[in-house]
Amino acid sequence: MFTQVNGTGNAAVVVEDIRKAYGDLKAVDGVSLSVTEGEFFGILGPNGAGKTTTLEIIEGLRQPDSGSVRLLGESPWPRRVSLLPRIGVQLQSSSFFEKLTAREQLETFASLYGVNAVRANEMLELVGLADKADTREDKLSGGQRQRLSIACALVHDPDVVFLDEPTAALDPQARRNLWDVLRAIQARGKTIVYTTHYLDEAEILCDRVAIMDKGRILAMDRPAALVRGLDAPTHVILELGSLSVSDATALPAAEDVTEDELSLTITTRRPADTLSALADRGALSGLQVRTATLEDVFLDLTGREYRA
Repeated sequence: MFTQVNGTGNAAVVVEDIRKAYGDLKAVDGVSLSVTEGEFFGILGPNGAGKTTTLEIIEGLRQPDSGSVRLLGESPWPRRVSLLPRIGVQLQSSSFFEKLTAREQLETFASLYGVNAVRANEMLELVGLADKADTREDKLSGGQRQRLSIACALVHDPDVVFLDEPTAALDPQARRNLWDVLRAIQARGKTIVYTTHYLDEAEILCDRVAIMDKGRILAMDRPAALVRGLDAPTHVILELGSLSVSDATALPAAEDVTEDELSLTITTRRPADTLSALADRGALSGLQVRTATLEDVFLDLTGREYRA
């Protein structure tokens, strides 16, 4: 079930059998992966899966107990100054300079890398904060602060961007606004490595994902390939009263039919046949179709509820 890079392009990140333990806790337990230049790669899993520790080891913020990492062809540990201008890091908890506006924050970060202050305006446009340029950081909303944090990580135009749960604790609208920002970053040719426990988000954004739990990678591939590999049935959900249980059971390819106080659900592995028969009966009003998702893959792999 494991798939490495597809053979096109150079590897921006190569991780081989890294391990990190804290006493008896194996935070990272033999992780290997590679990320191609220009790829959007997600490390997924519940809290405590080892995502952040894995990311910090790749970034050079933490030393592994064993194993190796090559980041843009170099080892990030011990801290390698030559790599710093080529990577951008956005941590789970962002810290800003006090009493500075959004533009001043970016100009300050740019100066640390010897970048012209004009770059600050470009980044404000990219993350949709041009109208908040003169607003102090502590007056921004949570979603705006997240976008500013990402802008700070990108202000020096790095080759590889690391984002640790950039959409955590955001409302749905703010999350989707950030998705547009992340797509724009990749469109600029950047390599993105990010962690999240939002599987729906990763399914939309990522070229490939690694699903982690208990410090190990359980599966790694393109989201669609992981879902196809699960061979899960499709659930066709009808409004209550649209069809009787007996009529639904008699439909082509219907494997199972369940009914509750709100709806009737037909389980099938040949949804086209079932939907065609429902169309012939005029029973498509209010119909919903639920196919397998990355969350189904996760549950199948771990055998327990997904921990957010």
